[in-house]
Amino acid sequence: MCSVIGLFNVPEAAKYAYFGLFSLQHRGQEAAGIASSDGEKIHIAKGRGLVTQVFDEAKLKKLIGNSAVGHTRYSTAGEDSMLDAQPIFARYDLGQIAVVHNGNLTNALQVRRELIKEGAIFQTYMDTENLIHLIARSKKEQLYDRIIEALHKVEGAYSLILLSRKKMFVMRDPNGFRPLSMGKLGDGWVVASETCAFDLIGAEFVRDIKPGELVVFEEGKEPRSIQVFEPKPTKCIFEYIYFARPDSNIFGKNVYKLRKAMGRELAKEYPVEADMVVPVPDSGVASAIGYSEESGIPFELGIIRNHYVGRTFIEPTQEIRDLKVKMKLNPIKNVIKGKRLIVIDDSIVRGTTSRKIVNILKEFGAKEVHMRISAPPTTGPCYYGVDTPTKEELISSRMSVEEIKKYIGADSLAYLSIDGLLRSVGNDLSYCMACFDGNYPILPKE
Repeated sequence: MCSVIGLFNVPEAAKYAYFGLFSLQHRGQEAAGIASSDGEKIHIAKGRGLVTQVFDEAKLKKLIGNSAVGHTRYSTAGEDSMLDAQPIFARYDLGQIAVVHNGNLTNALQVRRELIKEGAIFQTYMDTENLIHLIARSKKEQLYDRIIEALHKVEGAYSLILLSRKKMFVMRDPNGFRPLSMGKLGDGWVVASETCAFDLIGAEFVRDIKPGELVVFEEGKEPRSIQVFEPKPTKCIFEYIYFARPDSNIFGKNVYKLRKAMGRELAKEYPVEADMVVPVPDSGVASAIGYSEESGIPFELGIIRNHYVGRTFIEPTQEIRDLKVKMKLNPIKNVIKGKRLIVIDDSIVRGTTSRKIVNILKEFGAKEVHMRISAPPTTGPCYYGVDTPTKEELISSRMSVEEIKKYIGADSLAYLSIDGLLRSVGNDLSYCMACFDGNYPILPKE
C-alpha cells in the first residue's frame, strides 16, 4: 500500500504535504516522512508512527521551500525499522535527491546482489534503495536520463516521486498497478496516491499519471511528459475492494460507488432470508449499503468500531489475543439479539478475525450469522505492494468455502464471484486479479 505525495512550486509545500499525508494515512501507519527543497538544499524529517505523531509545528518550520515529497509507510518489503522510513535521502555527484515509492520491485533481491558485488553499501532493507544506487552509479549527465536508465533495470510495481534541489520527477510503472494522480494547486502542482488528498488541500484534479510515463516538473515550465515504457495497463483491483478511501477516485472511478455495486452484485448472487444487513466496520460499510438496497433488508450498524486501538504490548496469551478483536469491534446487543444477520466484509484472509467476529455476534445473542464477502476468495499472495500472507497461510488456498464456513462458525458463507466483481467495476479497464485467479502479470525473480 503506502502513500506518496509530491508538491512543486507551492509556497510552504511541506505543510501541504503534511495535510495531504494526513488524508492518506489509511494507506500506511508505520512511519511517515517529508522532504522539502528550497532550491539549494533538501531538508528532511521522518519517524515511526502516524503523521500527527511524527510531525509538529517545530519540525514543519524546518522543512522550508516550495517543493516537497511525503510518504506514509506500510511495510511489504524491508523491515519495521526507523531506517526503512521514507523519503530516502542521498547526496551524490549531481547533488541531493529524496525518493518516495509506493509498490514492490519484483526483482529487488537480484538487483541488490548485483549492486553489492559492485561495491554498493546498503543502509536499509527497502527495495527503493536500489533505485538510489542505480541513479548514483549511472554515467549519464542528466538526472532524468539516469532515472530512465535505472527504471529499465527494475521490474514490478512503482509509483515514484523523486525530488532534486530544483526539479521533481514522477514515474509510474508500465502496468500502472498503483494509482497516482496529478492536480493543480494555485500556480503549482501536486501529485498523490489518491484524489482525497486533493480535496483536503484544495487542489484541482487534472489527470492520472499514465502507466509507463515520466513527468518532469521544472520552475517556469509546464510539466514535461516522457513516455518511457509502452503502457501495459493492469490495475490492482484490490484498490477498489479495500485500499482506497471511499471518497477517492481511483483509475477514474469513484470507490464508494463501486463498493456499493459490489454489495448489490453480492445480494443478487447470494441472497438469504434475514432481519438485517450488518457491515464489519469500516471495510464492509459501502458494500453492506449496496446489499441492503438490492435485497430490501434493512441496514443496521450492529457492530461499532473503536478507532483508537493501536498496538498492544501486553503478553500475547490466548486470552489477550481473543480480547484484541473485542477491543476493536463491539456489537450492539440490543440491535442484534435474536436477529438473523447478514454480515458483510471485504475479505477473509487467515480466517481468525472472521471466526472471532462470528463468535462475538453469537455471544451477544444473534440468532443466525450469514457471512457475505464482497470479493472473491483470496487464494494467492501479492507481489506488487500488498502485505498478504504466504499461500499456505491464506485460508482460501487450503479450504473450501464449506470448510471455511464451519471454521468461522457461520450459518452460511458466500463470496462475490470474479464475474460479479467485474460487473461491479466495469469491463472497460484491465485489472490485476492475481490474488484471486493466480494470473500474475510479472512473476517475482525470487
